[in-house]
Amino acid sequence: MAPIGTITNPSDRLDALGRSRDRAALIPELVVEAGKIANTVISGWHGRKKRGIGENFWQYRPYAEGETLARIDWRRSARGDETFVRDLEWEAAHTVWIWCDQSPSMLYKSKNARISKEHRAMVLAFSMAELLSRAGERVGYPGLLKPVMSRHGAERLAGALSASNAADISGAKRPALESIQRFSDLVVISDFLDPVSETEELIDAIAARGTRAHFIEVIDPAEEVFPYSGRVEFTDPETGQKLTAGKAQEWTDDYRNMMVARREMLASHCRRLGWSFSVSHTDVAATDALLNTYAHMSGNVADDTRRG
Repeated sequence: MAPIGTITNPSDRLDALGRSRDRAALIPELVVEAGKIANTVISGWHGRKKRGIGENFWQYRPYAEGETLARIDWRRSARGDETFVRDLEWEAAHTVWIWCDQSPSMLYKSKNARISKEHRAMVLAFSMAELLSRAGERVGYPGLLKPVMSRHGAERLAGALSASNAADISGAKRPALESIQRFSDLVVISDFLDPVSETEELIDAIAARGTRAHFIEVIDPAEEVFPYSGRVEFTDPETGQKLTAGKAQEWTDDYRNMMVARREMLASHCRRLGWSFSVSHTDVAATDALLNTYAHMSGNVADDTRRG
């Protein structure tokens, strides 16, 4: 999604094959980072997983006094001196779809940010997949990965993205909604810098399917505060259009007001539907946006539209 007033990265990085190679090389590092983030926030995540009637094995645990003898797994217990119970997964696992924008604008990284927006978006996606899979949910990626329960959600998603057609993913400006069913959740991670009307059309299309969504805006600090001055040429990384500012500092107030208004319009639209809208700045940790999204998923309504 084309950013407002940002300078492009080198054009060779926009090549689909080059981006595919870059992504494949970076993904192992992102999965490791996502695992660390998941371990950090897991204590604050009240997942839906619970013992109950189900079809899939969850775990063995020691027998507790008062439980029915029918729950004892005699074969496992025969291996030692302790009696074990066989627990099954809760059969009503929820389906959560995760989609992250990988269009050219997500490659942007200013000098004040440690990572690009694409880097942050993929870390958020992998962290989300890992946490949800640990909670026993079915996790999928629209148009790429069918939702299933898996113990290694981040690795499964990473493998699918590594093997995917780079041109198809990089060119997709919105998630494919055809396979998303009613009552599921959809996490959309993007910079949302397309015209507001286009993003609101996406919101309405998701709502029409009876799906609950959680939007996470990934933003670079330079896109937030517009730190430019003097003569600056800006290039849209997706259309190639150029815009020259003679005195860029004179645009600062109008730009910031426009960014605030854009975010508030989208956040308000989401709130009216009972959805969440969070913001993840690439110069700070990713955990805040994840925790806010999880709070909404678990029914603890919170909102994070902070502007830096």
